[in-house]
Amino acid sequence: MTTVSARTALRTVAIVSCLPYITLKIAWVAGSRVGIPDGSALLDHRARMAVANGGSVLMDGVVVALALLLTRPWGLRVPAWLLALPVWTATGLLLPIMTGYPAQLLARALGGDTGGAEAAGRPFLREWVFGVVYGGFILQGLSLGALFALYARDRWGHLWRGTLGELPASPTAPALRAAAVAASLLALAPGTAHLLWAAGSTAGLTPDRVAGRDSGFHVLEAVYVLWLAVAVAGVLLLAFRRSALPLRVPLALAWGGSGATACWGGWLCLAALGSAGEGAETATPGMVLTYAVQMLVGTLVVTLGAYFLAERAAGTRGAPA
Repeated sequence: MTTVSARTALRTVAIVSCLPYITLKIAWVAGSRVGIPDGSALLDHRARMAVANGGSVLMDGVVVALALLLTRPWGLRVPAWLLALPVWTATGLLLPIMTGYPAQLLARALGGDTGGAEAAGRPFLREWVFGVVYGGFILQGLSLGALFALYARDRWGHLWRGTLGELPASPTAPALRAAAVAASLLALAPGTAHLLWAAGSTAGLTPDRVAGRDSGFHVLEAVYVLWLAVAVAGVLLLAFRRSALPLRVPLALAWGGSGATACWGGWLCLAALGSAGEGAETATPGMVLTYAVQMLVGTLVVTLGAYFLAERAAGTRGAPA
């Protein structure tokens, strides 16, 4: 299969895999209850959920736009930041689902409990909805990730040639090291909280969250720890450069880890703040702080990575031919 054929096939997969999610969301906005059981928390705040579902449709629409942008000639003329920001966001939102959902299925297959929402008396969605939606997300992540890798290789591949040990000396290296260490130390706070929750601690959780815990909850908390660790590993490797690893490895770690950490931290923080004043569902200060710091860590890591690439691009342009 040629590169052009591969990109066309990947674009088709990315776009088609968006359709089930978009169809469900539009149906829910229109008032349908397909896939929503009686008593679901989704039925409590119809106006808020309509707005959220509408926003979700727009977000999946961005995936369609990105699939086109990454495979058409005009996409190469798009400013770097205008492309990188939505791709980074999509990467960050999809990676924990791509790793977490299969792990949750495995945990259930090995005997993990599955009745969290039902045990708490708050059914959420029919089981088939998760399979359809998350299956689509996994296909989106794989196809869009492959398309972006091909695009980035063609447009910016020269920026990550060579190994970490071959990087030239930089006057900003001490500042990068200090910022990387600061981000790593900051990551200890949300990392510790998620690790404790994954291990079974209930400290700082709402009564609703405590009652609704199941194997899937514990797996997802462990996934947050994983991506925090990935982000920290990537930025520390870039900062200290004491490795023979190809440069693309720490850049990929910092990209994926920062996206998953910042985007899910932001998503969880918004959800926590949106639950204010709703009794047992009201997020605790510990939860809000954990999610906020998680978002801050991811944002700091991606900012350091962007600065590193900008400096490298400037050095590449200034290098003799």
